[in-house]
Amino acid sequence: EVQLVESGGGLVQPGGSLKLSCAASGFAFGNYDMGWVRQARGKGPEWVSTINIHGSSAKYGDSMKGRFTSSRDNAKNTLYLQMNGLKPEDTAVYYCRKVSTMTESDFWGQGTQVTVSS
Repeated sequence: EVQLVESGGGLVQPGGSLKLSCAASGFAFGNYDMGWVRQARGKGPEWVSTINIHGSSAKYGDSMKGRFTSSRDNAKNTLYLQMNGLKPEDTAVYYCRKVSTMTESDFWGQGTQVTVSS
């Protein structure tokens, strides 16, 4: 059974930092691109980042560039998202994402809440 369990969310002041983690199990983690998606209350999902299977290349949404960094440890089956310079508009539930392939659908974890507020 595929499982993605996010952790590391919480309340942080504007300008602060958080590091999210996503523990993956039930599939060959190192064979899949992985990513993060977020959803603010009352809004649709917003793509945050995608990282390739080796962790050598990551892409980010425009509002996250220069502030967020995604990484992965394939030996630990874990995905990370380092978030710096957080803004109130970054407040959302952040979901870890197993990126879809030609034969498999996207799979998201249960999410972790990030709240940026003074």
